[in-house]
Amino acid sequence: MVKNRNIALCIVLTFVTCGLFMWYWFVCLTNDTNYLAGENDDTSGGMSLLLTLVTCGIYGLFWAYRRGDKIDKAKQNHGEPASNGGILYLILYLFGGFIALAVIQNEVNKFADA
Repeated sequence: MVKNRNIALCIVLTFVTCGLFMWYWFVCLTNDTNYLAGENDDTSGGMSLLLTLVTCGIYGLFWAYRRGDKIDKAKQNHGEPASNGGILYLILYLFGGFIALAVIQNEVNKFADA
């Protein structure tokens, strides 16, 4: 089950904890988007975090792009048109990881409410 998270609170917690909460949020979003896309056997949140840390953030760029694919697949599973947001998430991740996380969380929240 996907949890509806308050985006503003997540951003505030990211700043208050000097970015540590962002890593927890990263793991949760990875697991949530995998669940929504029906790909629970894909790279888990913990493994994605480890790969991002080991590659000094390079895997995070790939991760952001893949979240777009996962959300598109979830939309198609729910009968909605795909938005092809992978490029948007990638660009937002380059300018600030928490910005991309907030936009991805907004998409995930739409499915949590449904």
